[in-house]
Amino acid sequence: MNFLISAITDIGLTKSTNQDSYYVSHLKTKQGNVVLAVLCDGMGGLSKGEVASSSVINAFKKWADTRLPQLFETGFNENTIQAEWNDIALSFNKKIKDYASQYSTNMGTTLVALLITETFFYIINVGDSRAYEISNQLRILTKDQTVVAREVELGKLTPEQAEKDPRRSVLLQCIGASVELVPDFFVGSVVPNAVYMLCSDGFRHEITPEEIFNYMNASVMTSEPQMQANMQALVDANKQRQERDNITVIGIRTYVE
Repeated sequence: MNFLISAITDIGLTKSTNQDSYYVSHLKTKQGNVVLAVLCDGMGGLSKGEVASSSVINAFKKWADTRLPQLFETGFNENTIQAEWNDIALSFNKKIKDYASQYSTNMGTTLVALLITETFFYIINVGDSRAYEISNQLRILTKDQTVVAREVELGKLTPEQAEKDPRRSVLLQCIGASVELVPDFFVGSVVPNAVYMLCSDGFRHEITPEEIFNYMNASVMTSEPQMQANMQALVDANKQRQERDNITVIGIRTYVE
């Protein structure tokens, strides 16, 4: 399996700082090519959201630099990945909470991380940043940990109502502000000639699923410059429609030579 990779982050129209952070690493291992992508959407008073998001990103970067090569040497399964990623999320839930207390503020961050190997993908999710798989259809791989997502699950709101609900960004969990943090974890088979996408919620509020599919399916994401152009067009569309949040998107296109 081979990968094409592109990423964009944009401060957006109204915020003074970009509280989104991301990291992408493409590794060559004895078991083939591997990509790790991590995206965090920070939030908090006194412009501390970027501190929360970047601290979690740096923890995953350190894990990728030190631990990931070892796992491909010794072998691993989904339980190993889940346990180690949970440890990062839970430890930073406490660290960020302690840091915020020191500065008498509130802060936190979402987290979505995606590891793609030759055969499987692994995802951890806290909050409402998302992972998608775009093949012959657009498929959301994560589940939003939000009030409105829970209302949809309970049958109290339709998905269409949830998109317009003023509570759509109210999180049930986030790293740094949850008393008890329970990350979601997902595993699946990697599809060749597909696009895997991570995004903050600022990327998806003002554009439609049809637009995401049309601009980001594998047939139009054929090179890294083309991927960058297509993703930039969607970022620009969000801003033209007055999206107020920071906007971040990562695209990973799989292909077999």
